[in-house]
Amino acid sequence: MADFDNIPDFDSLPEVKGMPKGCAWGVFDKDGTTDYLGCFNLLTPAVKKEACKEARDGVSISLNWPLNAIGKPGYGRRPTEHTVLDAKLTLDIHSFDDEVAFNTQASSQWDSLVHYGHQHTGLCYNGSRPTTENLIQGFRHCDKSLPTLNHWHEKGCLVGRGVLLDYRAYAQAKGIQYSCFDNVPISVQDLEAVAAHQGTKFKYGDILLVRTGFTEDLDAADIDEQTKLLGTHKTVGVKGSLETARWLWNHHFSAVAGDAIAFESLPPQIEEEGGKPGGYDQLVLHKYLLAFFGMPIGELWDLKALGEYCAKAKRYEFLLTSAPLNYPGSVGSPPNAIAVF
Repeated sequence: MADFDNIPDFDSLPEVKGMPKGCAWGVFDKDGTTDYLGCFNLLTPAVKKEACKEARDGVSISLNWPLNAIGKPGYGRRPTEHTVLDAKLTLDIHSFDDEVAFNTQASSQWDSLVHYGHQHTGLCYNGSRPTTENLIQGFRHCDKSLPTLNHWHEKGCLVGRGVLLDYRAYAQAKGIQYSCFDNVPISVQDLEAVAAHQGTKFKYGDILLVRTGFTEDLDAADIDEQTKLLGTHKTVGVKGSLETARWLWNHHFSAVAGDAIAFESLPPQIEEEGGKPGGYDQLVLHKYLLAFFGMPIGELWDLKALGEYCAKAKRYEFLLTSAPLNYPGSVGSPPNAIAVF
């Protein structure tokens, strides 16, 4: 914690010219160098050492949904394609290769800090300006002016203490009914109620995971049913509000993730207009977390088995590791995430 133990709270963040209040650009800059890691910086050696203490049961759980779990990804994204190559045809040997083509947003994923920007300016975290040209980077090229996921590998990837808030289990225990395919915003008060119900306490640098049951309910549908459910463009998720953004920043989370398709509920609700539905250019948490805070967002993670083990073990904290794909200019990636108890 020594490197960043005086981080200002949300309401004390210094003003950034041309940006709304709550922009954390410059907070993680060091020795005159513009930062490109954001809240990933909170995963200090001390935080990692403390997180490793959670691995004591000898149990590991994958948090990765299959790449082809959604038959027809929405928003114009290509479905996953798997090609198997028979080396008998080319090298006359009994051997196989395979090729996989997929959109990094089609299943479990990390959103990098260039995935979603400040919509009025097009700027992303710390004032970076990604384009389709500068994100395509050559052999061994590594542009540190762009806060892409490949930079995690310089730091040994993500290793920290994961904390699950199991809203699905909490709702079932309290008799709260909801559909994952309706606009169901999970408020700060809801998150705190889940934490109290579980006996969960947060620590500096935690990675927050929120389970809603979204991937589980989508798993139960065939391709046509999936398309119909996703076609409503309404989903459960953490409430996209300034209050939520403030709460997440002030808890010093290094990253957040969930099983919902956007982490935050869809469509966004415009607070200034009485909760009127907004467009995708008005995603509050994507704007604040990715563009302003530098806090990565994970989506469509498979949290069912994790929730089951947490309930059985009666603890919701664990060692979390994640190694995204290592390619320059990476906007998104499967998380390759594992929870270790």
